[in-house]
Amino acid sequence: MRFTTILILILIPFYFKSQEIIASINEIYPDKEFENIHVKKISSDSSSSTFAIWIKQKVKLHKHVYHTENVLIDEGFGEFQLNDSIYKVAAGDWIVIPKNTWHGVIVNSKSTMKVISVQSPEYFGKDRIFKE
Repeated sequence: MRFTTILILILIPFYFKSQEIIASINEIYPDKEFENIHVKKISSDSSSSTFAIWIKQKVKLHKHVYHTENVLIDEGFGEFQLNDSIYKVAAGDWIVIPKNTWHGVIVNSKSTMKVISVQSPEYFGKDRIFKE
């Protein structure tokens, strides 16, 4: 399933049920050049926050103290770390990251890894702790 198709499936319920209206699906693509990671919020309410994330190289090992994160990889492949385990991941893989679980990814594909991340409850970016 392509990135655009996934986003349409995610956005349709928000478009009709949410007060937050997304005018165009093109708004979620990176609006500027970025060095390693670009994050674009798609939707957010008290239950969850949904983001489109583009990763060129890696996401450093970190955890979210109060949030469960679900990640769907749409494009690219690499090595995803959950605590002490490392998994080969690729487009189509779905990763559930329980709260307080160390995680990160190294991108091995030549193209940018594109993912959809859903954090619950609503995510404000304040409980991310990076591992030294």
